[in-house]
Amino acid sequence: MAPLTREQKFEARFAEWAAQPIQFATLEAEAAYKERVQMWKDVIRLKKPVRVPFLMLPGIHPFLHAGITTEEGMYDYEKMSAAFKKYNEEFRTDTVVSCGMVGSGPLFDILDYKLYQWPGRGVAPTASYQALEGEFMKDDEYDLLINDPTDFFMRYYLPRVFNALAGWATLGPLTDITELPFTGPYMIGAGLPPAVKAWETMLEAGREALKWASFVGATDGYSIATFGLPAFIGGACKAPFDTLGDTLRGTRAIMLDKFRQPKKVLAAMERLVPLAIASGVRQATAAKVPFIFIPLHKGADGFMSDKDFKTFYWPTLKAVIIGLINEGIVPYLFVEGGYNQRIEVIAQDPDIPVGSTLWIFDKTDMNEVKRLWGGWACFGGNVPASLLSTGSAKDVRAYCERLIDAVARDGGFVLAPGAVVDHCTAENMHAMIDTCHEYGIY
Repeated sequence: MAPLTREQKFEARFAEWAAQPIQFATLEAEAAYKERVQMWKDVIRLKKPVRVPFLMLPGIHPFLHAGITTEEGMYDYEKMSAAFKKYNEEFRTDTVVSCGMVGSGPLFDILDYKLYQWPGRGVAPTASYQALEGEFMKDDEYDLLINDPTDFFMRYYLPRVFNALAGWATLGPLTDITELPFTGPYMIGAGLPPAVKAWETMLEAGREALKWASFVGATDGYSIATFGLPAFIGGACKAPFDTLGDTLRGTRAIMLDKFRQPKKVLAAMERLVPLAIASGVRQATAAKVPFIFIPLHKGADGFMSDKDFKTFYWPTLKAVIIGLINEGIVPYLFVEGGYNQRIEVIAQDPDIPVGSTLWIFDKTDMNEVKRLWGGWACFGGNVPASLLSTGSAKDVRAYCERLIDAVARDGGFVLAPGAVVDHCTAENMHAMIDTCHEYGIY
């Protein structure tokens, strides 16, 4: 049998998404679910759906809207669940607002996570989490990453970023276990007290993760079945430059590396491309949801020159995008900051198939996006976080109507906030959603 084409894989993933084995609470919920799935398929394909869809990343807003702190929501799974059920019931966006994006406070405590601070652990109980971006990979360790990424993560990166797993640094490479005589000597390191403590902590973390996941699954499942809101993020991966810059080297170090050892940076990013693709495919396949979330961080205007963007950022990001598309997956690119200097570089790239991606913009000129990208890729976003936090419902509705008039009339447009929603009045959230339902009809 011939392998499926890219288009056939796309159709198969969307059919599977539409036919999830869900016990809907009502026939109305089932019909709403299927209508929303079709709406998302249409808008990605640059058609005119029944109306403009609405999409958002919730951040900590569901907790604050429920009258609890972010710390309470991250540490008390019952309160987390109640807050998100309330949120989905009240706002009924076009996807389930999932509590899976928030994370588990107890899990991070168990692992003694060093890449982030989170509410009650370095930042205020009512705040969101904050990345710290230390140099968890040293400047002379590029070859270790390039030669064996899994070994580097297990024996170097994870023991540094999770203090509770520091004992893994005593292990040798797993590839040392090749024959019977070598097995015993290898296992000595695994049995030393630091490694034993790390294994025990890993088991504890695994049990906590399962507990947290059971609440996430039940909470999301309730809102999906009761209100007909499809799960939307099947998983996540990153631009290879961001994996190096956010996760491993930190912003300051990666910007210096571009000048001091550019060949190593490029080689490392090439090595990370298939890992990002494989991760995205695994997650989307397991979730039976065709969208993979890719937050874009260090490619924004001001982080690097156009020349460096074309050299260091776009080629490997593009390779990840194409790799996911070839597996029938829709890359959902969350374009943080401004991309006004980048959209012409990316515009209608002939290697990226028409109607195969979703781009949500923050501070990019949407008229220019429409001019350069119209008829090539689905896009949206740009509703300012400041407006949602401090403006009136009338202002929000007027902004959304102007945006729809300017760029949405041909289809292929999604109304969305330009950033993760942490602070927003209920009136303003309703104003955005009502604009989709009333003004966004085609």
